[in-house]
Amino acid sequence: MNKQTIRQIEFFHDAVCGWCYVLSPRLRQLAKERQIEVVQRCFVLQRSDEEMIERFGSLAQAKSEILNHWVACQQAADDKTLFNIEGMRAQPFNYPSGYLAALGAKAAERLAGNEAHWDFFDEIQRLHLLVNDNIGELETLVTAAVNIGLDEAQFRLQFHAAETREAVEQDLALARQYRIRSIPTIVIDGEQVISKALTHDESAQLFLN
Repeated sequence: MNKQTIRQIEFFHDAVCGWCYVLSPRLRQLAKERQIEVVQRCFVLQRSDEEMIERFGSLAQAKSEILNHWVACQQAADDKTLFNIEGMRAQPFNYPSGYLAALGAKAAERLAGNEAHWDFFDEIQRLHLLVNDNIGELETLVTAAVNIGLDEAQFRLQFHAAETREAVEQDLALARQYRIRSIPTIVIDGEQVISKALTHDESAQLFLN
């Protein structure tokens, strides 16, 4: 098939988003079935504890409310065994923001391209939602990078690079341009913006032609 016929999806996501965890494998399956390029884009719901408190009232309330969202995500997931809600509830650390994970995803992308970004994102979500590691800590991000085959020293350098921070900000600026306020969001061919964890059938219907 001619390259001109390849459609593009921009996938805006945050590592702490359970609905992104539900959607990502569906997009992978869709990309296998259709001539679709899935471009990874970072989105950050809250950057810090201060922003978490501003949004939820307290860190304890943030964790409680977000884990209630996990329940709905698990019910909608194709593989419900990939969530460990009670495991995260029992963890002593505050619920993390996804900002550092966004930096990690962009570091992976700068090292090995768009597919590495996606592989890193899926792995850091697995560590977060199933293994219940603290993705607000650098060493967890390094573990995710190594798990997908990236060089640890190179990843650490890219993680701290100003260009990596700028790459995250560029994705956030693009999200504002698209007027994205929630995730997961996909943008089809730079025009159609859909903020929803689409089912496989729903996503396939968008690409019938």
